[in-house]
Amino acid sequence: MTKCRRHPRESGGPGVASTVLRGLDSRFRGNDGSEAASLINALRQHWPEYLIEAAGLCLFMIMAGACVILLEHPASALSHAIPSADLRRAIIGIAMGTTAVALIYSPWGRQSGAHLNPAVTLTFLHLGKVAPADALFYVAAQFTGGAAGTLLMSAVFGERFTLPPISAVATLPGQPGEVVAFGAKVAIAFVLMSTVLATNASARLMRWTGLCAGILVAIYITLEAPLSGMSLNPARSVASAVPSGLWHGIWIYLTAPPIGMLLAAKLHVRLGHKTPCAKLDHFTNRRCIFHCDLAGKGAKEASP
Repeated sequence: MTKCRRHPRESGGPGVASTVLRGLDSRFRGNDGSEAASLINALRQHWPEYLIEAAGLCLFMIMAGACVILLEHPASALSHAIPSADLRRAIIGIAMGTTAVALIYSPWGRQSGAHLNPAVTLTFLHLGKVAPADALFYVAAQFTGGAAGTLLMSAVFGERFTLPPISAVATLPGQPGEVVAFGAKVAIAFVLMSTVLATNASARLMRWTGLCAGILVAIYITLEAPLSGMSLNPARSVASAVPSGLWHGIWIYLTAPPIGMLLAAKLHVRLGHKTPCAKLDHFTNRRCIFHCDLAGKGAKEASP
């Protein structure tokens, strides 16, 4: 890998979300303007990665909107050709899981790390793999890119996209209610991040991290969506709420994914496992802007 930087530690102290917030505050606080200089320097040097994160989630939302319109809109011939709602949801799950895998292993994804999700970025920040300035710009880019994708779909398809039954692919709690939706979100976020961290820590499994993540996304959409709308991504949920106006239960999608993923990170550290890098696919010669333990190692060198 080229242009990687090392970071000497991984954090695992008490608290979950509070730990991340305290870390951001302490690292940016200062009286000499150094925090502003850090932000400006990060933006000047790493803007391509930020732009990739925005574009990646934008494309994901466009793909999600297109798939749901094709399979769920009453005027769609495909919707009538596949009468089973469960089968249609499974097809959407496969399509979106494939989209996630394609983005992770694309040249763009291999450069930015393909987080595409504020909860993922904050988890790697907590683990000491992402600099605070980069985390701030990543999260901002993800929210911006997601909203850009749904607003573009709204401009093209109008009310066919924003009104029911599509509702800008909004994520809403299912019939069991908000408490069940929150618990389901925490659980699947925990499993997803545990899988990502476990495969990322193994030289033998590292190259399959993105594939495992994509498979879980497909399974979650197919099986868990009826409980909570299946979104592990705060930026993705906000992106759908902006054009649809459906903000009901948004607190679930803003809090449950980060909590589940940060709990997975806590357990990962408690078990003594390492996190080599914040990239989901490190088998690339593209630069790495993270606090990377694979500095100077190519893909073959990282494998046993």
